[in-house]
Amino acid sequence: MARTRGNNFITIVFDSCRFDSFVCAQPKHILKLGPLEKRWSYASWTAPSHYNLLMGLMPHTRPSMVYASEYYKRDFVKYSERLGHADIEFKSLVPKLYLPLYFKEVLGYRTHAMVSLPVLNPKTVLNQGFDTFKLMPQHNDMRAMLREMTFSEEQPSYFLLNVGETHYPYALPDEPPDSWPRIHGIHGVFKHLDTHMVGGMLQEGEGVVFDDAKLEELRQRQIKAVQYLDGVVEELFDMVPENTWITITADHGEVFGEDGYFGHGPVQHDKVYEVPFVEGKLR
Repeated sequence: MARTRGNNFITIVFDSCRFDSFVCAQPKHILKLGPLEKRWSYASWTAPSHYNLLMGLMPHTRPSMVYASEYYKRDFVKYSERLGHADIEFKSLVPKLYLPLYFKEVLGYRTHAMVSLPVLNPKTVLNQGFDTFKLMPQHNDMRAMLREMTFSEEQPSYFLLNVGETHYPYALPDEPPDSWPRIHGIHGVFKHLDTHMVGGMLQEGEGVVFDDAKLEELRQRQIKAVQYLDGVVEELFDMVPENTWITITADHGEVFGEDGYFGHGPVQHDKVYEVPFVEGKLR
């Protein structure tokens, strides 16, 4: 018996977007997909979080009174709805445990990734099972990804989009780099955006100057980035085929000075793990 074709599936990751920034942005188009959920990332920075996502582990709901194995089982069952397949057997994931390979080799998908952050570049181990995997020329231009998206009429398509507008310095594509905010001390260590910004505890005497006004400016810039991306997502909705499931989430959050922290990475703070989660089919 022939397997049904299945849905196209798009996972959009707003890099570093914390949950309350998403809420403050009030993105009206994104929420057409379904209700907004507060979820928690499995990791506090980009690379390990994307590895979890590509294993099939969406940000979790932090359930209590449940064995982890039972939660994982329920979480994986959701892929039957996302992909439009009633007969998915996740034992087929073993031993590789990697969704792009499963989509490609078992379900017959065309698989594509476009990433904004160089820590996810095509030379990394994340580039397994993808027909195409591209590091975008700019770290902050989701609209450029849309221009490169095509959908096969013969096979369903899977896309992973790592979106960088919500990542430090929270810059929109039309903003010239010389107008981006600069935090003294960061750009002495992270000289270019070809390295990945991580955070840590703010300590006096380390050459980094933080103040409440600057941190609030950065938080507002992230909110503005989500508002901008809401318009780009509306354009995506207009171009995708009817049988397309879209999941929008974040790989981790960000800390804007709470309890003396900034950024993400080696930071054990709730705001680094709280992420938005919205998914569904428009039509």
